Amino acid sequence: MDRPITTLFMLMSVDGKISTGATDDLDVDKDFPKIKGVNEGLHQYYEIEQTTDLWSFNSGRVQEKMGVNKKKIPRKTPVSFVVIDNKHLNENGIRYFCALSKEFVLITTNTRHPAFNVEDENLHIIYQNELSLKDALIKLKSEYGCERITIQTGGTLNNLFLREKLFDYVDIIIAPVLIGGKDTSTLIDGKSLTEECELSKLGVVKLQECVVLENSYLRLRYEVIH
Repeated sequence: MDRPITTLFMLMSVDGKISTGATDDLDVDKDFPKIKGVNEGLHQYYEIEQTTDLWSFNSGRVQEKMGVNKKKIPRKTPVSFVVIDNKHLNENGIRYFCALSKEFVLITTNTRHPAFNVEDENLHIIYQNELSLKDALIKLKSEYGCERITIQTGGTLNNLFLREKLFDYVDIIIAPVLIGGKDTSTLIDGKSLTEECELSKLGVVKLQECVVLENSYLRLRYEVIH
């Protein structure tokens, strides 16, 4: 394979939501700890997250919601981060990831992204005239030695991975909560299919493991059938 093996790893509600609402002020990382019946088992997600791949693929929009643009510079970790972003990360956010990452790769189509103003030996920029996740993944493997990568982006980007057949595995932690709301982000959002001829764009999966965790949490692991 000319690209890394990919795993979509996400925390979601029973009804498939990956946010607690339709605004950036609402977020599962911030809100789930406040909810009785959900908070008690939440630690399991973060513990499992620590066992995922040493390459992590994220979106700038999600990271902005998590406050990296204002956070203090962190300690170095053994994880290499890849962030796709055009307008959400500022210069502090870039420096945050440079400090946090073994290698930090930014993917952008914005020639004026703040990352171009930052000089750091572990900062690498993949500039594309038009976004191509497949080309970016190929470059991650060929130029940076990325063999396996965990995908933790939002519903819209997850849709692009799905439609381009770029998921190999899916690893989902299900929290015991129903959220609802048609405008609240789900595991995979983006453009809906409208014709029968598009059914080939679906992602058929084979169950590998179902683990009943504590406090009514579940872990579902699938292989995507290509």
